[in-house]
Amino acid sequence: MKLPQSFYLRDDVVMISRELLGKVLCTQVDGCLTKALITETEAYAGIDDRASHAYGGRRTRRTEPMFSPGGTAYVYLCYGIHHLFNVVTNIAGVPHAVLVRGGTPLEGIATIEERRAVAAGSRPLLAGPGSLAQGLGITTELAGTSLIDGPIWIEDHGFSIDQESVMVAPRVGVDYAGEDAARPYRFRITDAGRTAPSP
Repeated sequence: MKLPQSFYLRDDVVMISRELLGKVLCTQVDGCLTKALITETEAYAGIDDRASHAYGGRRTRRTEPMFSPGGTAYVYLCYGIHHLFNVVTNIAGVPHAVLVRGGTPLEGIATIEERRAVAAGSRPLLAGPGSLAQGLGITTELAGTSLIDGPIWIEDHGFSIDQESVMVAPRVGVDYAGEDAARPYRFRITDAGRTAPSP
């Protein structure tokens, strides 16, 4: 089942970030359908979060999708190389976002391997946000598109997660954010918390 917009419009970006674990990120790009189980996320709390691109209300051409209603894709280029995919949450004007950092391929694996330029059977394919976006065909051209009726969407397949096995930690690569760098806004499914469909 595709997640409805109401899922994204809620005001607790940290809770949404955690709830995205075990959901399935889907893309229909260049005629190819790919799907991946979301295994790692990071929350970014907008204007009050020094690690956020929208800290202090910063609003640029790049960050404009963050100010859209929840359920919008925010994709940006990191180091001029890696396309990173974020889920915009909350109501329009509140720039909350969740960076999807990692996943496990479920469908279209041959396409994912081709995009990642790796040998068949190589693992992990989608470890890290740049690898995930590359494997699923997500680029900055898709920034601002709807997660409700666009080429990127998220589904709930009924996977259950052992919440005690979810790693909670500070975010990666945000040392510039001062004390905000220590916020426990990163979530990852550990090996002990492998998901399984709910009965």
